[in-house]
Amino acid sequence: MTIRVLIVDDSRFICKRIQQILEEDQEYTVVGVAGNGREAVKLAAQLKPDVITMDVEMPLMDGITAVKKIMSDCPAPILMFSASTQVGAKATLDALNAGAIDFLPKQLDDIDGNREMAKRLLRRRVRVVAQQASKIRRQVSQAQVKQAAAPVQRMAGGRKPRRDLLLIAASTGGPVAIQKVLARIPKSCSIPILLIQHMPQNFTKSFAERLNDLCNIRVKQAEQGDILQPGLALLGPGGMQMELKNQYGKQIVSLRPKALGEIYSPCADITFSSVARQASGQVLAVVLTGMGSDGQQGASLLKQRGAEIWAQDEASSTIYGMPKAIADAQLANHIYSLDEIAQQFDKLS
Repeated sequence: MTIRVLIVDDSRFICKRIQQILEEDQEYTVVGVAGNGREAVKLAAQLKPDVITMDVEMPLMDGITAVKKIMSDCPAPILMFSASTQVGAKATLDALNAGAIDFLPKQLDDIDGNREMAKRLLRRRVRVVAQQASKIRRQVSQAQVKQAAAPVQRMAGGRKPRRDLLLIAASTGGPVAIQKVLARIPKSCSIPILLIQHMPQNFTKSFAERLNDLCNIRVKQAEQGDILQPGLALLGPGGMQMELKNQYGKQIVSLRPKALGEIYSPCADITFSSVARQASGQVLAVVLTGMGSDGQQGASLLKQRGAEIWAQDEASSTIYGMPKAIADAQLANHIYSLDEIAQQFDKLS
């Protein structure tokens, strides 16, 4: 089945380049090109593409406003192309909050140093985003039903289980999902938190700052030697691997560059595995929406050490990959919707 793409960018060169890369594979057909957000909204309604690639900064109507209009008037899966700058990162996060599914750096070299690999990754991400078309339209048509939240599964017994460390991992759809659940954690929470979100370098710092502004607890991008502290969430920096080490009786963060052969950086499996080796006490690991199966191997090791594992359910996941891997491996103690996880986080202390 051919994937029908609408390309939106004010640069004719960029539009032509994206079209060339996509149409090198017969699976993709570019059905339209728009030079600004206003034109994008019009073409999205007329063409009903399977996926829209959207620039952020454009004349007449910017990408964020266009995303809001499209998701309101004629919902479609949207992949943002963003400049790898602090301003670009913040705008991209705004676009994800507005309804875009995923994003990629605008420059091929920022996607991958190997240009052929970058092309393949671009086509793959467009394909994955396009596969969400029917789900997005179904969710919009069932919006009223969705607003009636399912009942939260209650923990056995009347006492809150003790938690000594909380791990949260996500990929595609993760920035919005993490923001939603982390904002529900009360200021009184005394649990250290490690966050693993698949995100390029130069984006994680802005994401950490946004979370810190929105949440009751403190959030920062992890730095080498950071000590785990009550009520502090540390976000793994893009392009690095975050591991837990014990040093002089304290649990600290150890960062290292991505090694050859490692697909994700930060990688949930690497962080989870290090916690399984080093952490003492009760660990809760939560695997949210995302492509692939990152986190499954590490969660298996955590489970062997007595950790509790939660996975997001399919209906509320943007991409049901990472949590599905947890569920299929029968590692999940609980499978919750995103709303249910948020409600459970209300009780963390």
